Amino acid sequence: MTSKGNLVRLGLLALFWGSSFLWIKFALTGFSPVQIVLIRVGLGALVLLAVVRVQRLRLPRGGRLWGHLVVAAFFSNVLPFTLFGIGELTVDSGMAGVLNATVPLWTVLLGLVVGQERRISLVRAIGLAIGFAGTLVIFAPWQGATSELGGALAITAAAVSYGIGALYMARFLAGEGLPPVVVSAAQMISATALIALAVPFAGLQPVHLSFASVGAVTVLGVLGTGIAFIFFYRLIADEGPTSATTVAYLMPLVSVLLGAVVLQEEIGLRVVLGMAVVLAGVMLARRQPKVAAVAPEPLPVPAAATAGK
Repeated sequence: MTSKGNLVRLGLLALFWGSSFLWIKFALTGFSPVQIVLIRVGLGALVLLAVVRVQRLRLPRGGRLWGHLVVAAFFSNVLPFTLFGIGELTVDSGMAGVLNATVPLWTVLLGLVVGQERRISLVRAIGLAIGFAGTLVIFAPWQGATSELGGALAITAAAVSYGIGALYMARFLAGEGLPPVVVSAAQMISATALIALAVPFAGLQPVHLSFASVGAVTVLGVLGTGIAFIFFYRLIADEGPTSATTVAYLMPLVSVLLGAVVLQEEIGLRVVLGMAVVLAGVMLARRQPKVAAVAPEPLPVPAAATAGK
């Protein structure tokens, strides 16, 4: 049975990652997408490095491992975080959170393409079909609206990038035997270095400092990119990956609610219906046979995914 402490952690994790789309909206009032990513991953790296130091752990050594970390940082942090910033220039934060919920679907589909998913059950195949049908409902191409299409495609590409990053990490980093917080800290350091290289080319726009923009990007970095990972790994350690990744179902609910309440975003019946269909598809697509061992699935912000994870 889940402890009260872990229920609190799960709720806070859903709040941190689900609200990241709202914070991106506020951050965009003062910073460009690339500038947001630089500050976000930089602050996240500082938080995780502090935890590594307090726990007296060491960062990874060896060029090969750091090479894998750089690739993982690109697909799991730099690219999706940047795409979310670009996408939310035209797309509501609530819709961004809903589209982010497709990450598990892309992970399963890409796993089949590259051979990391050797077979798929009928139930999971139905889940994939239902999930992508829900995505189609959200896009609603039959309505002919193009004002949000570019942003929606950018956010969908971010979800695909999260899927690529998850598969890459599972293949090249999961078996290294390193504590998750060490891998996260090293990956965030790599992400900071990568996005810093992009600043001279795409991050020199004028900055408009305000309490809202500075506060938002600080929350994104400290809570959404640093502390959230600590909560997530604690949940994995205490409850296992299946319980921990329940946050994937809570994030779009948080993003839609906050977008409607704080930003007065209009979330129509079509988006709500699409979200319900996507989540139903995700639930089926993530089902594992009872005899199979369930491996941890890294999330966006996204940010994770996750970002939003």
